[in-house]
Amino acid sequence: MLTRRHIRVKVLQSVYAYNRLENPDIDTQEKFLKYSIEQMQDLYLLMLQLMVAMQGQADRFMIISQQKHLATETEKNPSQTFVKNKVLNLIATNSLFVETIEKKKLNYWDLDSEYVNILFNALKQKDWYQAYLELKETDFKEDQKFVIRVFKEIVAPNEKIYEYIEDKRLTWIDDFPLVNTAIVKMLGKLSEKNASDLLVPDLYKNEEDRQYAIQLFRKVILNEDKLNAEITGKTPNWDQDRIADVDLIILKMGIAEFLYFPSIPARATINEYLEISKEYSTPKSSIFVNGILDKIVKEFTENGKLNKIGRGLH
Repeated sequence: MLTRRHIRVKVLQSVYAYNRLENPDIDTQEKFLKYSIEQMQDLYLLMLQLMVAMQGQADRFMIISQQKHLATETEKNPSQTFVKNKVLNLIATNSLFVETIEKKKLNYWDLDSEYVNILFNALKQKDWYQAYLELKETDFKEDQKFVIRVFKEIVAPNEKIYEYIEDKRLTWIDDFPLVNTAIVKMLGKLSEKNASDLLVPDLYKNEEDRQYAIQLFRKVILNEDKLNAEITGKTPNWDQDRIADVDLIILKMGIAEFLYFPSIPARATINEYLEISKEYSTPKSSIFVNGILDKIVKEFTENGKLNKIGRGLH
């Protein structure tokens, strides 16, 4: 589920938090890093469960409408296209997904159903939702396209859901855009054959990624003076006190990868931190970060300090 970029962002946040503590403790902060990464899976599952809850709300709305004293013909014979959506039914009936939701006690929408109502009411206002209901038959691809649209246009951008997530768990608000992007990609790949793997994905791609998260965090913290020394003199127009805190951490993380992670190509490191700086720092940060890291790579290459193994890793 996690990409290396997700891991880098989590490490960036943890180093930033560590630097702001009055009495920082590396072991305590490392535990929090692990915890915050694990929370991403909970948010991922919760947001998927929210989609299933919306379908359940549509079913209840349909039943209540049918029982009205003066029900219209449409209310008496409502469309069941949404409540029979094949993608949402696949999610709702996947045993591993259901068991994981129960095990982690993530049935939040049973108690906080007002948020489900907010989303369903927003959905009902959309012309494309009404057009979908008018379809007599849909195949898996059509249902898939519809669900992705619901998530992208109704669920992900909703401010009430954003506020709810922010209040629920401390780490979730930073994870929200990453998780939403992961869900959209997953929904596009989902099928009956891969449902369990995609709906309840492994948090890390492999053990190497799990170790990478911890090692990157520790290398940046434990080599603070050495990494600072590498930056000194590389920023002629900026002394370190004037460099944004996030930019300084990004530079240290990049240099740490040059020195201590021989299997990661230097260009991949620069590109990743370039994108992270665009997202998490100031508007001019990406140009600044790219220029400094590029200068340091060239210097390390010339003096033999660039620790890389294999072809094409410089």
